Amino acid sequence: MRVSSLVGSRKKETPVDCQTTNHIYAVRGGYIRNVAAGIFSLYNPMRRVVLKIENILREEMDRIGGQEVLLPVVMPASLWMESGRYDAIGSEMLRFTDRTGAKNVLGMTHEEAAVHLVRDTVPSYQNYPFMIYQIQTKFRDEPRSRGGLVRVREFTMKDGYSFHTSWEDLNDYYQMCLEAYSRIYKRVGLAKVAAVKGDSGMMGGSLSHEFMFLPEIGEDKIMQCPHCDFIANLEATEMVVEKAIGEETEITKIHTPNIKTIQELCDNLQTPEQSLMKAVVYKLESDDSLVVAFIRGDLDVNETKLRNHLKSGILPVEHIGAESGLVMGFVGAIGLDKGLKCVFDRSLEGGAGLIGGANETDYHICGISMTRDLPNAEFIDIAQAVHGGTCPQCKQKGLTATNGVEIGNIFQLGDKYTKSMGMQYLDSNGELQHPTMGCYGIGVGRLAACICEAHHDEYGPIWPISVAPWQVELCALNINAEGVRKTAETIYTAFTEAGIETLYDDREVSAGVMFSDADLFGCPLRIVISPKTLARGCVELISRDKTLKIDLQTEDTGVLTEEIKGRIEALIKI
Repeated sequence: MRVSSLVGSRKKETPVDCQTTNHIYAVRGGYIRNVAAGIFSLYNPMRRVVLKIENILREEMDRIGGQEVLLPVVMPASLWMESGRYDAIGSEMLRFTDRTGAKNVLGMTHEEAAVHLVRDTVPSYQNYPFMIYQIQTKFRDEPRSRGGLVRVREFTMKDGYSFHTSWEDLNDYYQMCLEAYSRIYKRVGLAKVAAVKGDSGMMGGSLSHEFMFLPEIGEDKIMQCPHCDFIANLEATEMVVEKAIGEETEITKIHTPNIKTIQELCDNLQTPEQSLMKAVVYKLESDDSLVVAFIRGDLDVNETKLRNHLKSGILPVEHIGAESGLVMGFVGAIGLDKGLKCVFDRSLEGGAGLIGGANETDYHICGISMTRDLPNAEFIDIAQAVHGGTCPQCKQKGLTATNGVEIGNIFQLGDKYTKSMGMQYLDSNGELQHPTMGCYGIGVGRLAACICEAHHDEYGPIWPISVAPWQVELCALNINAEGVRKTAETIYTAFTEAGIETLYDDREVSAGVMFSDADLFGCPLRIVISPKTLARGCVELISRDKTLKIDLQTEDTGVLTEEIKGRIEALIKI
């Protein structure tokens, strides 16, 4: 590829709307162009990076018996109604009606389509196990798109779906996928990726792992224990609570005018947050009904845990009319309408002497006893784990929270989809059974962005050889000087014929501009041809990471070509 013909431009200035390194270099380097919030077009350099990542994904999925298929982006809503997810998933799924009046969705994930593809073609246990996978465009109406390709609405994803006749077989294959994912991350240049216990969320299932890249840009929170090997996503971390505090006292109603926040109440009553019963009101996306989550005053609701318990999307409610029977700021568990759904965090279990809302403007209740006053309350874990908290595995204090970016996930789905969608097979006894499923995903664009985050300097990306848009960049300085163009063209032709991926900067620009652009292209090897190098009978070979700078003779183009091929092979083996 000649730079003079390459579509896109390099920029010197940092774009004002880019905060993360990968986003800055993707825009400055002419890799992507924003179309709309969270939607990007890819220029040729990024497309080449993405294709190389996809090829690695294909090789590793084929290695563990995967069969590549292609599922549609647009799916009939009826498939999602079969699985029960059409109503369970909220506004992040894009729904539309076509001109025939049929309801459709844009695929944000493809479990339903995968089951539909195979459910009538694998009738016997002898057809199992198998795994299908695809690399396909998806759309999720993400409300907080940011970070370039890290958090987007339209994205390319490798997703695979395995089908088994037993949990034991699924467990074996699940382990194979764990190992395959580790190989993938190593091959693309991400050595430090943690496999953490994840939240199955809308996917369902009993077990999941998320693969986390741990840079400062990460929006996911990872909880780790310094005393044992526990590591998990914050959303999946059990909150270990200490024994409830307080002594039983009689209930009294107190006047608390103009006090609506936890801090104001604590200051007014001179009491610790642990003695408060905090109420958080949500609306279910599935039917617009209200639910109140009660939790100890010093803790916060983990909305993912609550969402999973309710099996519905939820939206926080800050303002609500009097017809609801709720008085915002003074919501309490005693005296609520019995038809209103309430969820109690287990931090309240056994609590006494608690203070909560009186469901009356400017009033709270003191002396609430959970066992005496709310004997029918059921307690579940909906609290968010905290930095410094107790490890759910070894029970020692000191959990630490770090940032992470999820760059892959695997789920044991069980029969959630095969059962709801009527997929069956005949077992060895001639009886009908539902297959057990696993699911395996990797976001391609997000992976490319994280590779840039892991491999860059102050000038631009330093792409690993396995995913670099080109292996070598040929820089012809002062191209119209005697011998420069001829030598550059000869080397470019020889490299191209030898299968060396070469970017040839044949422009009449200054050395500063050419080298600045070369840093943004991030090719692992750079060959510089100039009147000065030709006067020495050589070219300069420089590595992008600045660790190598040597002269190579140009007398024999074949020898030079073999030298570069050897250098590339050496980089591939690292």
